[in-house]
Amino acid sequence: MKDYYAVLGVSRDASQEEIKKAYRKLALKYHPDKNPGDPGAEERFKEINEAYAVLSDPEQRARYDRFGTADPRQAHPADPGVGDLFDLLGQMFGFNVGGSRSSGPRRGEDLEAVVEVSLEQAAKGGEVEVRYRRLVLCEACGGAGGEQQPCPTCGGAGRVRQVQQSLFGQFVTESACPHCRGRGYLLRETCPTCGGRGRLEKQERIKVTLPAGMDEDDLLRVPGGGNQAAGGAGDLYVRVRIRPHPELRREGKHLIYTLKLGLAQAALGSQVHVPTLDGAVPLDVPPGTEQGAVFELEGKGLPDPRGGRPGHLRVVVELEVPKKLSPRARELLRAYAEEVGEEVPAEGWWEKVRKKIFK
Repeated sequence: MKDYYAVLGVSRDASQEEIKKAYRKLALKYHPDKNPGDPGAEERFKEINEAYAVLSDPEQRARYDRFGTADPRQAHPADPGVGDLFDLLGQMFGFNVGGSRSSGPRRGEDLEAVVEVSLEQAAKGGEVEVRYRRLVLCEACGGAGGEQQPCPTCGGAGRVRQVQQSLFGQFVTESACPHCRGRGYLLRETCPTCGGRGRLEKQERIKVTLPAGMDEDDLLRVPGGGNQAAGGAGDLYVRVRIRPHPELRREGKHLIYTLKLGLAQAALGSQVHVPTLDGAVPLDVPPGTEQGAVFELEGKGLPDPRGGRPGHLRVVVELEVPKKLSPRARELLRAYAEEVGEEVPAEGWWEKVRKKIFK
């Protein structure tokens, strides 16, 4: 049984954020695109995705922590209280309760792909193209890996049974066939196309629909988009990444814009234009606007993907104090300070000389 925590290199009490951070680091390191022709890296990448698919889902993680597997069909046998009882009853009365737990052909592994979109795309939704690699069944051998023959040890069942007599009746044990490793067949001749693996890597391009208002790190599930196997295909999980906007910052379904105002604009009032996802709109700034003032434009944020009210655009005022002043601007500011009774440093000797020269 794989230790998914060890695969990701985290402790069993790791938070979801720690699990996500470990997954990103390992997935980036072992991605097939960065390790072309390295089967070891490819296998490691599959393990990492398999581990993350379980540990990132609270329900699957809880099942795995309790039973040692995330598969609900195999959960009870890992529980010593339930599984051992079933086995004991089967052994005492001569039937195999465990037989119902024998696994058929396994489905393919789940995969994760990343799609990067603009803030405008995330707000409006729509179709985007996703490119990724997955394993598909070899067309030459139909996924069999070559010419098959039934396993002589298990007769093609994939499992072997042993029956022993005791005072309490028959003891029946069942396990995967050690000869064919539970597959039920052996290869008489290996497929030259896939080398007996039964699967080949393929570059895929699919289109997925983004719901309006998606957030960073949201996941979209594409059933059957994962790796293919004899038991069916796994799922593809598309993770959304949103490119930073040059002017707007997102907070949930709301947008934040920092409006830089000059002292005169804030004191006297003015009309400015602020950006939105639908283009610039006018905003009246009242006289006497202070640093940190917030103006809220209703409905100019992002839609709520759950059907609630759309967010707002919040315009936050940031006053700009000029660092360089022309002689005329300096003179006017001094006159203003004198008019309103503000104390400012007296003119320096150079300012007095310059005023006399350029009088």
